[in-house]
Amino acid sequence: MKLYTLQTELTLPVSVQEAFQIFEDPYNLARITPPWLRFEITSRERVRMRRGAEITYRISWLRIPIRWRTVITEYEPPFYFVDEQAEGPYRLWRHHHELWPIEEGTVIRDRVEYALPLGLLGRLAHFLLVRRQLDGIFAYRQAALEDMIRTTATES
Repeated sequence: MKLYTLQTELTLPVSVQEAFQIFEDPYNLARITPPWLRFEITSRERVRMRRGAEITYRISWLRIPIRWRTVITEYEPPFYFVDEQAEGPYRLWRHHHELWPIEEGTVIRDRVEYALPLGLLGRLAHFLLVRRQLDGIFAYRQAALEDMIRTTATES
C-alpha cells in the first residue's frame, strides 16, 4: 500500500480556543469545503464532537456521489483531534488537526495520511488527478478559515 501525506499550515490572529470553536462544530465543514464537492452531512442525529463521534456525509467527486463516514479517534480540545475514514473512497484516510498558540495567534496544521485503492491504477490516479485536487481542496479550506475568522472578528 502506497501511503501519501498532505500537510498544510495556517496562522490566524485568534486564540487557540477561538480557532478550535470552528472545528468543534462539524457542520462548519460545509463552510470550508469547496462548493464543487457538494459536501453534505447526512448523519441522522446532530453530531457532537468527541472521541468516538461518527460523521456521515456525502460528496460529489467528478459528479459521482460518494458516501463517506469518519470517526473521531482522538480528541484533545482545543489542541488536537484526529478523524479517520471508516467507510469511503480511500483505502486509508487519517486526518490530524493540530492547533497551538504562538505570539501572533494560533497555528493550525492539517496533516493527512492517505492511501488509494486499486494498486497501480490508484497511484496513476493520484499522479494525474487526486493530489492536485486535494491540494486545491486544502487551499480552499485555508482561505475559507481565514474568511470565517475575519467575519467573526468584524461581527464582534
